Amino acid sequence: MKGLKKQRRIQIIALAAAALALSTALVGYAMRDGINFFRTPAQVVEEPPGPDEVFRIGGLVEEGSILRGEGATVSFRVTDTAQSVPVSFTGVLPDLFAEGQGMVGTGRLVDGVFVATEILARHDETYMPKEVIDALKEQGVYVEPATN
Repeated sequence: MKGLKKQRRIQIIALAAAALALSTALVGYAMRDGINFFRTPAQVVEEPPGPDEVFRIGGLVEEGSILRGEGATVSFRVTDTAQSVPVSFTGVLPDLFAEGQGMVGTGRLVDGVFVATEILARHDETYMPKEVIDALKEQGVYVEPATN
């Protein structure tokens, strides 16, 4: 009787370990496309990612760089004041998207142009994405916004 209980306990532990391994593998498989790494324009220029790699780029929209194309296509340059990267986006830009303002885009680098599938912009006059602030601080060019 004791041997049967011990054997049953071992079977349950083995089954639980297999279920845990399977669920971990399924979560990893589901998240493979959901993990996007953040890069600054300088990092993109120094080490260009592969054409199949989806990543996030953030910085300031370069002054005088917004060009509206046919339809809903917009081209502009994003900069971290050290380097700038051309961006192409087809879709509706956020209302607060403007030159000189912070933005974060998600997409791929294709032939030196960041082809964005999503553009996020600041939501008020003092907000800038944390990744952009950190990158600008690292380069020593970030200026704290004035408070009222």
